[in-house]
Amino acid sequence: MAASDLTGVRWVKASASDALNDCVELARLDENEIALRNSRFPDGPALVFTRSEISAFIDGATKGEFNGLTV
Repeated sequence: MAASDLTGVRWVKASASDALNDCVELARLDENEIALRNSRFPDGPALVFTRSEISAFIDGATKGEFNGLTV
């Protein structure tokens, strides 16, 4: 979905983000959905996940399960 279609939400940028790179933002849509977008492209696409999907991702990232994907 287009991030610009998500009106009235508050986007929160990761503290590791900067103006040019690593621009990740999340917004709570409702009690069970969270959107993720690249803040360099605020009108671009947003991915929508359930809270449990985000929790599973954060758990895996915390445990280092995705470390092999980084350069």
